[in-house]
Amino acid sequence: MFGKRNKRSDRFDEDQYDEYGEYDDVEYDTDELPIVEPVEETADFDDSPAGEGTGPYDYDDVSELLDTVAEQRLDLGSVILPVPPGGQLQVEMSPDGTPQAVHLATEHGRITVAAYAAPKSPGQWRAVAADLADSLRKEGARVAVETGPWGREILAITEGADLRFIGVDGYRWMVRLVAAGPSGAADDGAPLVAAARAILSETVIRRGSDPLPVRDPLPVVLPQQLAEQLAAAHQAQVEAQQQQMAAQAAATQTPVRAQPQTLPPQPRRGADGSAMQQLGLN
Repeated sequence: MFGKRNKRSDRFDEDQYDEYGEYDDVEYDTDELPIVEPVEETADFDDSPAGEGTGPYDYDDVSELLDTVAEQRLDLGSVILPVPPGGQLQVEMSPDGTPQAVHLATEHGRITVAAYAAPKSPGQWRAVAADLADSLRKEGARVAVETGPWGREILAITEGADLRFIGVDGYRWMVRLVAAGPSGAADDGAPLVAAARAILSETVIRRGSDPLPVRDPLPVVLPQQLAEQLAAAHQAQVEAQQQQMAAQAAATQTPVRAQPQTLPPQPRRGADGSAMQQLGLN
């Protein structure tokens, strides 16, 4: 879409890679998250298979061209991506209200794109893919390593969903896409996979200049309007939880009944004086 790419962002040789630290595996929950905002259809979304010369792109290489299509892209800070027709945005929040991940929900399944810090030398996705495949196998998934437009892809058949992991190395960044759907949705040639590759081929990565540890996720920054909506929804949720906890605490408290005070028996009094007086003892 954006034309010729800068040489520094070209695909790297997968046979060259450095050693990296332990990969922090991420669990992919297939339960549907609340849809917080529908995303308008992008008029120029191309769902044709990715080919040579396509993205993902480095922001520095295409920033001027990106201005012409900014309204047709979803800017999440570290990643800028197109949205397929009918796609809806789902945001996964941490307990403190910080966005952890952003998903695109489609009629065929869910697509998640995330970017990570990487060294200048190539090969991070190769190492991550190997670690990821081992981790998935240990969890009982059936795993296959397949070849896609950018090289190796991981297909995992789990008990809850079928998953396809696609990764691409860039200049000081690595982008990873996860396509999750029902049985058969992650197979090569399935509509979900075609949409995932089309999205990745038009994705732009904004790495930034800050030094970051290798494999650290690049920050997700939500558009202002969406961030305000989510902040309000999160605050309302927190207040509702606090009210519920207060009500539960009040219900568990046992009320203490006031016991009536028992007075000692009083001597009987006659018409002409007290009982003692009547007995002549006073």
